[in-house]
Amino acid sequence: MPNINLTIATDVYDHVRDLTDGSVRAEGIDLTVLKLQLEEIFFRFTKFREWDITELSMGKYISLRSQDDTSITAIPVFISRVFRHSSIYVKAGSPLKSPEQLKGKRIGVPEWAQTASIYSRGLLTHEYGVPLASVDWAQAGVNQPGRVEKVELKLPAGVRYRNEPTKSLDGMLQAGELDAILSARPPQSLGHGIDRMIPNYRPLEEAYYRKTGVYPIMHVIALRTPVLEQHPWVAMNLFKAFEESKRRSMVRMAEIAATHAPVPWLGDTIGQLRELLGPDIFPYGVEANRKTLETFVQYGYEQGVCHRKLSVEELFSASVQASFKV
Repeated sequence: MPNINLTIATDVYDHVRDLTDGSVRAEGIDLTVLKLQLEEIFFRFTKFREWDITELSMGKYISLRSQDDTSITAIPVFISRVFRHSSIYVKAGSPLKSPEQLKGKRIGVPEWAQTASIYSRGLLTHEYGVPLASVDWAQAGVNQPGRVEKVELKLPAGVRYRNEPTKSLDGMLQAGELDAILSARPPQSLGHGIDRMIPNYRPLEEAYYRKTGVYPIMHVIALRTPVLEQHPWVAMNLFKAFEESKRRSMVRMAEIAATHAPVPWLGDTIGQLRELLGPDIFPYGVEANRKTLETFVQYGYEQGVCHRKLSVEELFSASVQASFKV
């Protein structure tokens, strides 16, 4: 039987490179690869479903699933993960130095359902005692006006949230119309009138992981469900190929005899991360990520991104939630 032809769209990652350049092949699949900017990928796939396999915002995915949209199905490949204490921005010279101080303030987000915003609001609520309803929330593009929500929301009672279609978060913060921004992508004026609220964020993020076991997942790999209905084996074969591509990347990154990325002490850093995160510092799969996934769907439900409470199991193709034993 000939291989099936599928198209995949992702941003550029070293841990995906071996799959997208053909060094690693998913059994039975020939891939056409589109390398696009994240915002373009999310917009085009969410709106038009232009390709078969996609990198996708975890926030948008759980929102769609909670509304019983089963037209796409994820596999537990999490190709972007970022702790989010670093994603709070304030105007330079702001008296706001700690997340606790954001209670009662004006905060902007690029989208309520942006994954980074969901984690950041979860931090504010659960770690720093800042209720959602205590904040005046605004939505706008980070650096450009006109950004809009891409999924339907079901906001909790008492939450004040307005759209600012003619403004940017960067401009509003600079003008004093906002007290803070929560954003995955830094505003363009960072270092020129805008600062991180927590400049030395890594110790706090490490302490957060030790306390909670949550290792924030930003993006997931998802497929158009009709592909899986016609070829159920695609899910596991893709999962295995992503795992092998990541394994090869980790070997490169840990190599100390040669420099595979322009970063000093990278091998030593990998060793430190294994002490904190375990042998696999970037785990795929459901069970290795259950705590993070359960926390995220809880945040999504509390914040009105999800229209109902989701279980972890209903997020992923059933075929990648079990494995054979020898």
